[in-house]
Amino acid sequence: MHQLLAKRLAALFAVVVSVPVAADGLDTGDTAWVMTSTALVLFMTLPGLSLFYAGLVRSRNVLSVLMQCFTIACLVSVLWLVVGYSLAFGDGNFFVGGVGKALFAGVGEDAMSGTIPESSFALFQLTFAIITPALIVGGFAERMRFSAVLLFTTLWLLVVYAPVCHWVWGGGWLSDMGFMDFAGGSVVHITCGTAAIVAAMTMGSRRGFPERMTPPHNMTLTVMGAGMLWVGWFGFNGGSALAANGDAAMAIAVTHISAAAGALVWMFAEWIRFGKPSVLGAVTGMVAGLATITPASGYVGPAGALIIGIAAGVVCFAATNFLKRTLKIDDSLDVFPVHGVGGLVGLILTGLFASNALGVFSGQHDIVIGNQVGIQAIGALATLAYTAVFTWIILKVVDMVVGNRVAEDEETEGLDLTQHEERGYDL
Repeated sequence: MHQLLAKRLAALFAVVVSVPVAADGLDTGDTAWVMTSTALVLFMTLPGLSLFYAGLVRSRNVLSVLMQCFTIACLVSVLWLVVGYSLAFGDGNFFVGGVGKALFAGVGEDAMSGTIPESSFALFQLTFAIITPALIVGGFAERMRFSAVLLFTTLWLLVVYAPVCHWVWGGGWLSDMGFMDFAGGSVVHITCGTAAIVAAMTMGSRRGFPERMTPPHNMTLTVMGAGMLWVGWFGFNGGSALAANGDAAMAIAVTHISAAAGALVWMFAEWIRFGKPSVLGAVTGMVAGLATITPASGYVGPAGALIIGIAAGVVCFAATNFLKRTLKIDDSLDVFPVHGVGGLVGLILTGLFASNALGVFSGQHDIVIGNQVGIQAIGALATLAYTAVFTWIILKVVDMVVGNRVAEDEETEGLDLTQHEERGYDL
């Protein structure tokens, strides 16, 4: 009798406790996880990507890269508030959102996006909007004017990033097609990679490239930044589930597997081709593995992630060497062959390994592989083409207004002094 009464009281208590949750749709676990992921993804840029890039450039430009990444975070935050979030996620059409959410209109304490506050969703998406143009810095590092970086970032965020984000995650035309991009293979990686190579080709190579280029000045900084990127990527991919659930857990698991596989494959490929494995190769392979698993992370299983990581190491290694050694394009920090090519490969492989009909290599979705691969290819190529065209236009506009490139003597002296009147090191 007492046990029956206890069970009834427990059931009644559960109903009473669940009423306020059901009433407003808020899930505290989901909210806590997305807020944590927001911090992790911001940590990827500040300080992760900043240190990763800073170590790769020459000592006379270390502060310029840190300044560019830091200021992009500040600038994009304001732009996102003013109109960027609205263009990406506001009600609009198949191409871009409207301005109904400008200045976060309607995003109050009670506004919800699924089971989390809309303010939390908007801030999580902001961290993606920050890291994407920050990644592009690697394409024009050591030669773009600081004023040009600011103007380019402003125009690029509004003209390229926000519309593509709307296509995929804001209810646009790719979403309607059934395009699968869990955490940003197209929105982040293809856009930043394409923009970087367009910038590199438009602005031209650094002075002395490739014959007289010195190695990265501080690999210690780069490895520190790489470790931060790896950890932060758990929020990048796991947080994109927008819930503390099995999708988030699996996304983190496959992210880790792909990163490890990419690092090992790149290391061994370099060892075989050049005789020695390098630290730079290992950390670059890790980033390639992370970029390539990003679109697939919420859809594939661990065995599929292993194949994706291996593919990332092989394909991105080959693309990097082909771009620099054969085409001699000075994408300074390898943004296109790592992020652009990685995002493209990841999107295509998503259409394969997301299928639940591959045995141990199965993902979580009942899809027709051929049809889905076709949709993935359309989305990837459309993103690449749109980004390439409008990045080129934006660069031409910026060049007319403030000039893209520093003068030759300023480039020789270094951007730290010529753009900021500071030194990274007291030598």
